[in-house]
Amino acid sequence: MNKKKVLLWSIVVALGGFLFGFDTAVISGAEESIQQYWHLSAFEHGFTVSIALIGTIIGALTGSIPSDRLGRKKTLVFIAITYLIASVGSAISTNWYAFLVFRFIGGLGVGASSVTAPVYISEISPPAYRGRLVMMFQFNVVFGILISYFSNYLIGQLVGGESSWRLMLGIQAVPSFLFLVLLRFVPETPRWLILKKNKLDAARAVLKIINADEYESELQAIVENNKEEHATTSSDSLLSKKYRFPVFLAVCFAMFNQVSGINAIIYYAPRIFEMTGLGRQSSLLSTAGIGIVNFTFTLIAINFIDKIGRRTLMLIGSLGLIVTLGMVSLTFYRQDFSGFGIIVYLMVYIAFFAFSQGAVIWVFISEIFPNNVRAKGQTLGSFTHWFMAAVIAFSFPVLAEKLGGGNTFLFFSVMMVLQLLFVWKIMPETKGKSLEQIERTLVLH
Repeated sequence: MNKKKVLLWSIVVALGGFLFGFDTAVISGAEESIQQYWHLSAFEHGFTVSIALIGTIIGALTGSIPSDRLGRKKTLVFIAITYLIASVGSAISTNWYAFLVFRFIGGLGVGASSVTAPVYISEISPPAYRGRLVMMFQFNVVFGILISYFSNYLIGQLVGGESSWRLMLGIQAVPSFLFLVLLRFVPETPRWLILKKNKLDAARAVLKIINADEYESELQAIVENNKEEHATTSSDSLLSKKYRFPVFLAVCFAMFNQVSGINAIIYYAPRIFEMTGLGRQSSLLSTAGIGIVNFTFTLIAINFIDKIGRRTLMLIGSLGLIVTLGMVSLTFYRQDFSGFGIIVYLMVYIAFFAFSQGAVIWVFISEIFPNNVRAKGQTLGSFTHWFMAAVIAFSFPVLAEKLGGGNTFLFFSVMMVLQLLFVWKIMPETKGKSLEQIERTLVLH
C-alpha cells in the first residue's frame, strides 16, 4: 500500500467532513443573535436552526444520484462549490428568507458529503486500514465542530456586536475554497470506474498506486463480484429482499445515533449551559470544551477501531452514554446546578459518544452494502441520520420547555439502553474484512 498517497487522498476528501462539522455546529454561536436580529418567534427560530438540517435530509436522500452517475470525485467538487456559496450567502444576507435559502443550500452540501465522502474513502482503502481512513471523515467532522466553537468564541470576544454572527458564518468560505482546489489532486475510485463505467485500465492504474503487490488480484475480485451481482439480481434497488439485513442495520444504526441527543447538545450547548445558570461567555467557553473532548476521543478511537473492532467500541460507548445521560437527567430533576456537574457529565457523554457512535457510524454504514448499491445504502443511512437530527433539533427547545430537562435527557438515556441491546444481539463485526467479504456475509445470494 502506498500509504502516503492513500492517506493524502483520504485527508483531502475528509475536508468535506471538516466543512460538514463546521457548518453543523457554527449556528450554535449565532442562533441567539440571529433570533434577535430578525425578531423571530419560537417557531421561526426553531425553523431557522433546523433549515440546514432540512437541506441535509434532501442532500442525503439524493446524494447517491450524482455519486453513481457522475462519479464520487465530481460529486465532491459540486459539494465544495455548495459550501462556498452557502457560507458567503449566509454571511451577507439582510433578508430572513434569503438567509434561509443559503442555510438550506449549505445543508444540501452536508447531506451529500455524508454520503459521498465515506463511500469514496471506503472504496480506496485496503481492509486493514479502512476503519482508520474512513474515520478521517469523522475526525474532520469533529475537528470542524471544534474549530467552529473556538471561532465563535474568538469572534464573540474580539469582534462582538450585533453583527458578529455574520463573520461566524462567513469565515467558512476559506476552507470551502481550499477543499475545492485540493480536489483536483485526487483520482476517481477504482470500484466506481469498474462498476459504473467498466474502465478497467483506469481502475487498474489507481489500484496499482494503492497496492502495487496485489492490485491485479483485487481488480479481478471486484470484476468477479460485479458479475456475480448482475447475475443474481436484475436491478440495483435497495428494496430487493437480498439487501434487507444491511438496510435494517443502516437504519437502526443511524436512528440510534441521533436519539442519543448528540445534535441537540451540539446545536444548543450554550443554551443548555445557560439553563443551569452559566453566563453567555462562560457557556460559549464550556461549549468549546465539549469540542475539545469530542476531538480528543475521536482521535483516540482512530487508534482502536481497526484493532478492537467496531462492535466493541459500540458496546463500551453505549454503556457510557446510558450512565452520563442518566446523570444529566437526574441533575435536572433535582435542580442541583451548583458546581460543574452538568458540564462534567456532558463532557464525559461527548467522550463516550466520540469513542463509539461518532467514530463508527460512517465507517460501518460505508462497509455493509455491496459495491453496486453502496452509494444508495449510504444515502439511506445518511437520510435516516439527518431526518432524525432534524426532528431532534426542531423539537428540542419545545421538549425542554414543556417536559423539562430531566424528562428530555431521560428519554435519550432510555434510547441508549435499546442501542446497547441492538449492538449486543444484532450488530456484526466488520473489522479486517474486504468489502467483498462483508457482502458475502450480510447479503442473501
